[in-house]
Amino acid sequence: MARYLLNIFIGALIFQLVGYFIAGCAQIGAPTGGPRDTLAPTLVKANPEKKKTNFNSNKIVLDFDEYIDLQDLSANLNISPLPKLNPVISNNLKTITIKLKDSLLPNTTYNIDFGNSIKDINEGNVYKGFAYQFSTGNSIDSFTLQGKVVLAETGKVDSTLIVLLYKNLNDSAVITQRPNYVSKLDGSGKFKFSFLPNQNFKVYVLKDGDGNKFYNSPTEVFGFLNKTVSSSEIDSDITLFAYKEKNENNAVVTTPQKKEKLLKYFLNLNYGKQDLLMPLSFNFNNPIQTLSADSIFITDTNYNKIAAVSTQIDSSRKQILLDTKWLPETFYYLIINAQAVKDSSGLSLTKTDTIKFVTKSKEDYGSVKLTFSHLDSSKHPIMLLFEGDQMKYTIPLTSNIWFNKMMLPAELEIRILYDENNNGQWNPGNYSKKIQPEKVIAIPNKITIKANWENENDIVL
Repeated sequence: MARYLLNIFIGALIFQLVGYFIAGCAQIGAPTGGPRDTLAPTLVKANPEKKKTNFNSNKIVLDFDEYIDLQDLSANLNISPLPKLNPVISNNLKTITIKLKDSLLPNTTYNIDFGNSIKDINEGNVYKGFAYQFSTGNSIDSFTLQGKVVLAETGKVDSTLIVLLYKNLNDSAVITQRPNYVSKLDGSGKFKFSFLPNQNFKVYVLKDGDGNKFYNSPTEVFGFLNKTVSSSEIDSDITLFAYKEKNENNAVVTTPQKKEKLLKYFLNLNYGKQDLLMPLSFNFNNPIQTLSADSIFITDTNYNKIAAVSTQIDSSRKQILLDTKWLPETFYYLIINAQAVKDSSGLSLTKTDTIKFVTKSKEDYGSVKLTFSHLDSSKHPIMLLFEGDQMKYTIPLTSNIWFNKMMLPAELEIRILYDENNNGQWNPGNYSKKIQPEKVIAIPNKITIKANWENENDIVL
């Protein structure tokens, strides 16, 4: 009996120890899941195979090494030559199926570019720039054309534009028919056509708002080359300057605003200080019908009237400008009589105002010296200085060095307009007359003007 009880005890002890051992092993050896997958899907098989010649199928099946998805296919997909009917493209598990709906051209290389639309399902890794090619002839065409597109008026890039290639070299082709090849722009405005035949092309750029892929309105952003381009040229980099020949003349329907019952204004003083370089500005809430310039004037602190003051009203009749040669760090009085202005309802100011203000000091301004390299003075360059989206200064350049000893602190963007017809403004192109637009060069780096500081910059064009 004692031996029997001893065996039971020993068995229970062994069972308990085994249980602890298993629990401990499970805790220590728990799986971590492994490193994160960072690899993009890989094509393992294509039927027909990539770069198949004498292609005569209407279905293509692409198999990848992991489960995939198609994202933003309509925005990424680009098929060359441009088909009349787009193929039907679907994906399931690890496979993409392409069903061709358009009849194929003889002896032609086709390129189906998926852009960045293929990604794996689990981690979202993108198969960047995947493309599939085939030829209905005996060989794959291998010529390329590349270049960039610049907005002529700003010197900037618009990546929503498309570049068009035409085998038809007639000038009317871009107006009446779709192109043979289309390329999208990358973020820097560059484009590239691949797998082209050895042929001459006409090249255009278009903002295709209506989706018809040809130029049918002077209000569309458009650009062209004045010559044909051969895909066999070794140095085939080209630059297209896009412009809009005419602006849309859409009538804007506005609800008439009720005029306020009191005529009011505010001044453009910056924290009570007047800019030495600018007029003193009144901005009214209602358009001004009548102005008595003699009833608005500026005096010194002894109320002596400043004689050399000009008064003008802008075209909106909501702004009145008073200008004179302001003395730095000087106090003035502005006096505006209650009857000095009236709006169309006959409203005038409720009282005569006397406002004391002071001008800025010279130390509030910085001096700026810009030295330009490769400035073409024969094209009548004009410097355009922008603060944000607002153009602050328009300055004709007569030499490669420009200096201004008094400018307000700001961070400014520089653009250079080559005003070739010397009329003081940017002019668009005209396709029917084969006139290219005037060109603007945007300087990538802004200049920072600091108060009481000599600011010098070298600008390379």
